Amino acid sequence: MRSRSLRSFMCVVFCVSVGLQGTAYAAGGVVIRAFSARPIPAAPVADSTAIQQQSANVDAPEQLLRDAEALLNEGKADEAYQLLESKDFEYSGNLQFDYLLGIAALDSGRPDKATLALERVLAVDPNFAGARLDMARAYFHLGDLPRARTELEAVMKQEPPEAARITIEKYLVAIDSAEQARKTRYSAYLEGTIGRDTNVNNSTSQSDVAVPAFGNLVFTLNPTSLKTPATYYAAAAGGEVTHAFSGQWGAYGGLDLRLRNNNQMHTYDTGSADARTGATFSSGDEVFRAGLTWGFYEQAHLKNRNAYGIAGGWQHNFDPKNQLNVFAQYGKNRYSDPTYHVNDFNQSVIGAGGLHILDDGKSALFASINGLKEGAVHDRADGSKSGYGMRFGGQTSIREKVEVFAIVGYQRGRYDKENLAFLVKRDDKQFDAALGANWHFAQLWTFRPQIGYSRNKSNIAIYSFDRIDASMTVRRDFR
Repeated sequence: MRSRSLRSFMCVVFCVSVGLQGTAYAAGGVVIRAFSARPIPAAPVADSTAIQQQSANVDAPEQLLRDAEALLNEGKADEAYQLLESKDFEYSGNLQFDYLLGIAALDSGRPDKATLALERVLAVDPNFAGARLDMARAYFHLGDLPRARTELEAVMKQEPPEAARITIEKYLVAIDSAEQARKTRYSAYLEGTIGRDTNVNNSTSQSDVAVPAFGNLVFTLNPTSLKTPATYYAAAAGGEVTHAFSGQWGAYGGLDLRLRNNNQMHTYDTGSADARTGATFSSGDEVFRAGLTWGFYEQAHLKNRNAYGIAGGWQHNFDPKNQLNVFAQYGKNRYSDPTYHVNDFNQSVIGAGGLHILDDGKSALFASINGLKEGAVHDRADGSKSGYGMRFGGQTSIREKVEVFAIVGYQRGRYDKENLAFLVKRDDKQFDAALGANWHFAQLWTFRPQIGYSRNKSNIAIYSFDRIDASMTVRRDFR
């Protein structure tokens, strides 16, 4: 997905800045060929005896070159590429064949293949300005702007004709625009969700509970403390801006807002805001990120809790298919109502995660583990908490615009203080799973149906619960 987005972004920049697309590339090719003084097809015109000898080693049939040229002139670059690529083993090394193969690959959206063919051309004739200009185009569409600029500047030194010079200058302007756009990037989203939750208050379904501190006397829980189902609607919005300074340093800032209202169960309506800002440092395959976090959580439209802290992470890219992340954060959570100050806590989390893209390029696997410590600030009923968690998942494309995903997770939390009512130290084990799909029905639009299940098993009955949440979300991205 990332490579597709980058290619689309580059195409937009090119179309705006250069004003050429589709068949206009063919016109650009005419300029290039006129500039190189090598019309296609034609008998090879060599700049030296050595080039003549090397090109003559592998003679491509003239008809093959003419057929490929005719397909290119008709705008059938993909067919031209398929025709030439099938003969690559036989005619690789022929100057005319390699050049046509490079153009066909480039105009059919295969800039990576184009660079391979054009490298063979330039190895034979380093002064072939047309091939060098096409190589710049290939690097441009691959997002390798420094190399694209280098190739274009090399061609400019050869004093090209006016038409070619104008084309090159437009590319250089497009590269300047793309590089400037890379310095400051914006992204944002809007989401709307409707769903059905079988347990909006995460409560037990057991109405009668025996309390050991009172000789196992059975108490009947208030209905508001029991499992309660409800339909709901939710909305979310957020965004992030990043800016790259000169060198390897950068800065970021982001904000996410969420709101959820339950039909006829407004006591459990929730809302939250989370903000972040910090700095980044990049070096080769390493990316470091550290900053500040702040947020608040509300329930029943009343401010419930503030949270603020620090967070950092390290990302290492082994290769385009494998990535490792290490993260850590520390935060303070403070309740707004003095009545609940006894529940204030400080939380530390450290963990690692990995991403692996399968060879088909359509599927990915990911996993993460973490450990946490939740320190009670005051005399909280269950004391401080320590625990760990793990999460595994995968995603695969079943159609061009549809991906399905599945996620499973497990969390364990143990408290260090004996609960005075139940005479045990609380111990929770929670399992959760989710299954869903993403349908990209239009550019930057996504429809996501999803169903999730979670179950918390605790040695204190009032904390045991299960829930099923089924929802449908429509998302609009901006970037």
